[in-house]
Amino acid sequence: MKTPLFVLSISLLLGLCLSFTTHLPADGWVSLFDGKTFTGWKITEESPGTFAIQDGAIVVNGPRAHLFYDGPVGNHDFKNFEWKAQVKTMPGSNSGMFIHTAYQASGWPSKGYEIQVNQTHTDWRKTGSVYGLQDVKETFVKDDEWYTEHIIVQGKKVIIKVNDKVINDYMEPDSISNSSKPKKLSHGTVALQGHDPKSKVFYKDIMLKVLPD
Repeated sequence: MKTPLFVLSISLLLGLCLSFTTHLPADGWVSLFDGKTFTGWKITEESPGTFAIQDGAIVVNGPRAHLFYDGPVGNHDFKNFEWKAQVKTMPGSNSGMFIHTAYQASGWPSKGYEIQVNQTHTDWRKTGSVYGLQDVKETFVKDDEWYTEHIIVQGKKVIIKVNDKVINDYMEPDSISNSSKPKKLSHGTVALQGHDPKSKVFYKDIMLKVLPD
């Protein structure tokens, strides 16, 4: 018996819908890094060789440089969001995950906050510090081991988790919120930091979720 044309059409449509649904991001999380290329990212003109890709991870190793997200997700301009990555530091290494920042060709980013990545570098500000504003002295993970660093930005609050444990809960004071200085919460993109030639840090599974205003 021949199958009616409209039945075939409906079956095909349902199949396409199911296929599309299975590729939607779960719970709003979207990958920012494809594991193979720097598509969607913009490297500073200063020491671009600091960043490389190896075995599905971004390897940060070299002189000072920064890697800014410049892709289509949220038009790379975020206000309230969650950002997380699998991170691995090598002994004596230093790096950072910037929030509410903006691309600049060289120098330390002048806009936004750095969330520290550092277990054993000589800098006493350790992983999870809102750098220079609310710093963490304790270390919660070891070098040469993958861990999850998770940053939540909501209004004037920044929460940092390491392996699902809250290690820093920062509320930006009104004195900073109302100032004209660029180092404050506002909006912007995210970035990874290359700190110095002796530092080697790996990032993979870089994910972001946009939150409501």
